Amino acid sequence: MYTSFNRSKWTPYLWLLPSIALIAIFVIYPIILVFKLSFSEISKSGVVGKFNGFQNYIDAVNLPAFKTVMLNTLIWVIAVVGLSTVIGFIIAMVLNQKFHGRKIARSILVLPWATSLVIQASVWNYIIKYEYGNLNDILLNLGVIKQAVNWRSSFQIEFIWECGVGIFVTIPFVTFCVLAGLQSVDDSLYEAAIMDGAGFWSKLKNVTLPMVRPSLTVSTVLNIIYVFNSFPIIYTMTKGAPANKTDTMITFLYMLSFYDRKKGPATALSVIGFLILCICAGIYMFGVMRKEEK
Repeated sequence: MYTSFNRSKWTPYLWLLPSIALIAIFVIYPIILVFKLSFSEISKSGVVGKFNGFQNYIDAVNLPAFKTVMLNTLIWVIAVVGLSTVIGFIIAMVLNQKFHGRKIARSILVLPWATSLVIQASVWNYIIKYEYGNLNDILLNLGVIKQAVNWRSSFQIEFIWECGVGIFVTIPFVTFCVLAGLQSVDDSLYEAAIMDGAGFWSKLKNVTLPMVRPSLTVSTVLNIIYVFNSFPIIYTMTKGAPANKTDTMITFLYMLSFYDRKKGPATALSVIGFLILCICAGIYMFGVMRKEEK
């Protein structure tokens, strides 16, 4: 009986052991290694030298483009996560209703999420081309504009387009997360709310939002991580040009490491990004948990 008890106690951990080993090898070890490298001298060829304290971090923060890149990253994450969450929630509410063609609408919605980000960014690059872009062609044929418009006339507008593409490809993920939460809501809750005289906004506030909050929490935390680390859209559309004005932290540290060969500051930036994500996710989760307790 003693042997059987011990076996049953340790069996779940034995089943988890392969997953734990993979996480340790491919996640935990690389994180520890990057932290170690961020405190070391690294040559342009990638040779790791002696310990140099916080010099890599100092060099990274003193880079001319650092403030611009950090501001871009903040705007990028807030705009893409915030707007995609609002729009995705509204679309999920619509798709949760019964209407003809609902299955087709759901199938169409998943396409931007299922398609490669590089392909989508390349397509949008083509659409907004000044000389032969589809957007100008359509607007000219409809009579909305009289001559072709340069949709990429400044780096600010370019960055807005990048944010727009980011929102476009992120909406499906939020929508289906929220839709999964909505479909788990019992109809009797809405019926009870209607009997109590609740209107649309009252049902939304007191029934819908509390019930889909777990789904929203998951989608928001994952979106913050995905969007912060998003590389293909920015790199494909502008490569951070001109002069890092449209760069986010991920594309900037890539260019810094592989083009400028400044591997030490690039490693420090990757650690800074990791810590920022941990803090943001922790604050958000703590805030949500406190609301759940109340």
